[in-house]
Amino acid sequence: MDDMLIDGKGLIKDYGKAQKTRALHGVDIKLVRGEFASLIGPSGCGKSTLLSILGALDRPTEGTMMIAGHDLSGMNDLQLALFRNKRIGFVFQAHHLLPEFTALENVLIPSWIESGTADSKRRERAVDLLERVGLRERLNNLANNLSGGQQQRVSIARALINEPDIILADEPDGNLDSEATEHIYELLRDINRTMGTTFLIVTHDRHIAEKSNRVIEMLDGRILDDYKTSDVSRDDLWKRLAPCNCKCPDTCTDDSHGQSAR
Repeated sequence: MDDMLIDGKGLIKDYGKAQKTRALHGVDIKLVRGEFASLIGPSGCGKSTLLSILGALDRPTEGTMMIAGHDLSGMNDLQLALFRNKRIGFVFQAHHLLPEFTALENVLIPSWIESGTADSKRRERAVDLLERVGLRERLNNLANNLSGGQQQRVSIARALINEPDIILADEPDGNLDSEATEHIYELLRDINRTMGTTFLIVTHDRHIAEKSNRVIEMLDGRILDDYKTSDVSRDDLWKRLAPCNCKCPDTCTDDSHGQSAR
């Protein structure tokens, strides 16, 4: 089986007609199966735009987008929606759960979109996924009766229900405290290791990026750098990622940086 999962070439995205704004400037990006990668960069640099194109939520103005050997440019809107529902999972900063539905029902929604119903096998998978994310005792809780961290765990289970090739996460820690953030990322890494699911995560948390296998840095609609964390020494990695650009806990005001650098 071909290990190449995502292959984007020359991706350009323009917004507006009379006065165009270019959000992406000819981006080339590849992801292979099983990767756990972080996409980082300052606000407004094009991270979310790129993620939308990679997730088939939007189309590039120019360039080619291949996912698992499928050329997305040849699909109409309905074909693209069906492909997206089956092959790509999403985890967003906002959970986008339906408050009047239970945790189990929210997880099953992508199955209903695909087939109009959820058979016993799919329901069993949903239960297993909720158990995997630590919510076995919350199956029948309404979404609005769950904590923020629990709701994010439901959204992760929902993203996995159709056994997607890749999960794209757009700042999934944005509304969580530090403890819940750590639990969510440990969960994602465990899913990556044990299930082989590919992850690309947009994050502003450089501590999280440090734990990824690969970091893709963006600036002004372009990929500035792209490297495996294993190819960079721990000190050099932190120099690249840390906002304060230091490795010594005595000279850095970020306590968590000091802990990471030790």
